[in-house]
Amino acid sequence: MEQFAITFLKDDNSGVILLNAEFRVTEISGLACRLLGVSREQVIGQPMDVLFLEAPEVHQLLGRMVIEEELIRSQPFQWATEDDGCELLMDANLLRDEEGRLHGAYIIFKDVSNVRLLEEQVQRSDRLSMIGQIAAGTAHEIRNPLTAIKGFLQMFKVTLKEKGLQKEVGYTEIMLSEIDRINSLVSEFLLLSKPKDTAYDSVELSTVLNEIMPIVNSEALLHGIVVQYDEETLLPQVIADREMLKQVFLNICKNGIEAMKDSGCVGGVLTVKGEIQREYNGKRMVNIHIHDTGPGIPEDLIDKVFDPFVTTKQDGTGLGLSVCQRIIHEMDGEIRISSQEGNTVFTVVIACPADKASQ
Repeated sequence: MEQFAITFLKDDNSGVILLNAEFRVTEISGLACRLLGVSREQVIGQPMDVLFLEAPEVHQLLGRMVIEEELIRSQPFQWATEDDGCELLMDANLLRDEEGRLHGAYIIFKDVSNVRLLEEQVQRSDRLSMIGQIAAGTAHEIRNPLTAIKGFLQMFKVTLKEKGLQKEVGYTEIMLSEIDRINSLVSEFLLLSKPKDTAYDSVELSTVLNEIMPIVNSEALLHGIVVQYDEETLLPQVIADREMLKQVFLNICKNGIEAMKDSGCVGGVLTVKGEIQREYNGKRMVNIHIHDTGPGIPEDLIDKVFDPFVTTKQDGTGLGLSVCQRIIHEMDGEIRISSQEGNTVFTVVIACPADKASQ
């Protein structure tokens, strides 16, 4: 039992809890404490039931292990703490000696949150790619007749204007603007497939943000919204496509401005700031936080905002954020989101070359 404890408690990749014959906690690893959001002093000597009272499914499974001596293997469950939540896989079993006498039990679990996140990203990427392939196949067939229709409408507009038929000229202008909207929608569809003609190079993030800020500021000014951004902030270089990055930042900033405008938010503030994040595995990332004080994203939509055709805007296509997420994924990054009423933050996370991270 002692050798078992020493071996498993040293495992940095697994959370381990050891129980005695009375099913009280005798030892718990540091990783288990971090994942469950408890301290070692809180749980040592406590009954197993107390530790898992807030997770009824786990409590029930462990009860069956004790009563029916049922082995638990790779059982998934979700665990939420005050600050965070994670998805875990649990193994558990009783410990007996060679003569069958009960000495206790063990519970081992691993954090598979990153694996689940990766699976979701792959599934989303596959859906976007499928839509992009369909769009690429049909775009030619859509745009050809639209080009002909637009050309004839422009001719009609000139003729009608010459004859002084201003009302009819107005109708043609409406039709032409709708054709432009269809063309724009087709272009967004095409971006859902793998972006083409991308030019990956070493890009100064500070420069990219400084270049788009005049556009963001002018849009915000129209709606009485204040933009907070420190132009002196020095951010490291990343390997990315400059124009694609601009598209992502502009899209998210405009979404924040529109959210505050549509909700009638008075004194709305859009804040843009960056920081270097050092991941636990040593990987360096650059985080660009774009924060708005709008109404927030409804709870039932928060996990779907990057799916195609999901939008909170009346005239939105629901493709903008899907395209943004696809672009950032191609740059070995991701877009994270947190939202509640009056506080929404989009965080664009991009990998930062190690030799540039300290700049």
